[in-house]
Amino acid sequence: MSDGLSDEWVVDHFDHLSPEFAQSLHPSLAKARRLCPVTHSDRYGGFWMASRYEDVLAIAQDWETWSSELGITVPYQETPAGMKIMPVAVDPPLQRTFKRLINPYFTPKAVAPWEEPTRALVNRLIDRFAAAGHCDFIEALARPFPGLAFFDLALHAPAEDLAEVNDWATAASLTHLPESRDSMLKLAGWIGNFINARRQAGPRGDVVDAVLDADIEGRPISVAEAIGTIQLLILGGLETTSGALGMTMQRFCANPEIPEMLRTRPDLIPDAVEELLRLDGSFICIGRTARHDTEVGGRLISAGERILIYWASANRDEEEFDRPDEFVIDRARNRHIAFGAGPHRCAGSNLARLNLRVALEEITRRLGDFELDLAPGERIEYHSTFNRAPERVPITFRVLE
Repeated sequence: MSDGLSDEWVVDHFDHLSPEFAQSLHPSLAKARRLCPVTHSDRYGGFWMASRYEDVLAIAQDWETWSSELGITVPYQETPAGMKIMPVAVDPPLQRTFKRLINPYFTPKAVAPWEEPTRALVNRLIDRFAAAGHCDFIEALARPFPGLAFFDLALHAPAEDLAEVNDWATAASLTHLPESRDSMLKLAGWIGNFINARRQAGPRGDVVDAVLDADIEGRPISVAEAIGTIQLLILGGLETTSGALGMTMQRFCANPEIPEMLRTRPDLIPDAVEELLRLDGSFICIGRTARHDTEVGGRLISAGERILIYWASANRDEEEFDRPDEFVIDRARNRHIAFGAGPHRCAGSNLARLNLRVALEEITRRLGDFELDLAPGERIEYHSTFNRAPERVPITFRVLE
């Protein structure tokens, strides 16, 4: 395994947009934890980065000091003017109003009826490629699956729109790319048309109805706020689950004993999901802005300065997790923060867990002997900014039934 980028790069020139960093993510973050767990980078006009579990968790929970509303990114391609992805772009107490709109639709009880339709969808996707004995796992299952499930079960949106929306959601998530802003605008335009159609079609009793009928501090929700809230649901529900599945398949190929264990002990799959999220969760970081002068990890940070907090690093912190880089199915304590922490913790975590569990149950039941199918010298590349997902995972496998 790579020992990460240079000490100087990690301490002084940290660049979360670097393709080299995407390749050496965990070794470089381990070096940051060891050398300078709260470090200041000179890139993009300067920003801070926190890598230890204790600091990341403290920042995420302290919204009165660390604001989302003042800016969740370090300077590069900003969100189009006037567009806010709700509720991550506002702070409490207003943030809680928007969070209360969507939370009831993603509780364990609310998503439980989606299990069997989700299982049927996974099997339909497997049916399409199983006979070939090979596929690009991202294209064949990891990418279409969460979108198809979410569009049908959560949004009741037209399935024929999914491929285009998936493309926009992926590009919009990569905020450093030139096409990101245009994709964000296209996604917002689609949502605007979708909610207009939903208003005309009548209620479905789903989260879309809840958003459209919402009362925000004594007034009707605005069109921009409704679009921003649906936009968050899409961005949070598609690329993150796709990335987690892609990373899981890479681990299955590298550690074949894991899928074999899950095949013989499917009761262990819920614990495996938690450990895979800890090791390879695709939601790797987020940004905050200091409201006032403060101190983190012995470093003084001034009001208005921005900081990236790395969930991916916190989840492998040696001070919090024993054997942090190993897959440990019977880990006694797994307080991972793959879904974030604090008031902005992912509202869709129960749905993500359901999707991942069902997908792993069916994949390990029906397929085995996974191997990466890469040409000599070829490597897997990653979409990587706040979310990290393999661009492709070509595999071969054996059909078990």
